[in-house]
Amino acid sequence: MWTLTEPDMAKAGAALAAAIRAGDVVTLSGPLGAGKTTLVRGLLAALGHEGEVPSPTFAIVQPYEATRVPVAHVDLYRIEDSHEIEELGLDDMLLDSALLVEWPERADAAAWPQALRLSLSVDADGRRALTWEVPGAWEGRWPPPPLRA
Repeated sequence: MWTLTEPDMAKAGAALAAAIRAGDVVTLSGPLGAGKTTLVRGLLAALGHEGEVPSPTFAIVQPYEATRVPVAHVDLYRIEDSHEIEELGLDDMLLDSALLVEWPERADAAAWPQALRLSLSVDADGRRALTWEVPGAWEGRWPPPPLRA
């Protein structure tokens, strides 16, 4: 577990960018305002994206192809039935992109068994706690050394 300030979230995203590959899935769980999109912004900046990174709450899937690793930023918050996810074509995107999935709880419990599962929470002081579950596909890549201020 890492305890992070909001600015540290971008550093955590950059650490993730160093490890991510096409075909990877990273799920991001946590309440509204916990820093999921902030972490994604840090990852995309580290991958070479220049420009805005809006939350994909309304678009649901926001692709970023002009980066070192193409990424699809997915927000399942508005999904009401896990069967709707099949229509998004996410599995096809994994052929040449990585998926960053916010609100994975909206998907079937068996979705993405080899995903790196990141969870964020916020304490009363505004610090974020970042915890993870590391599947075999991510062993040796995550977690990286602790973040430096």
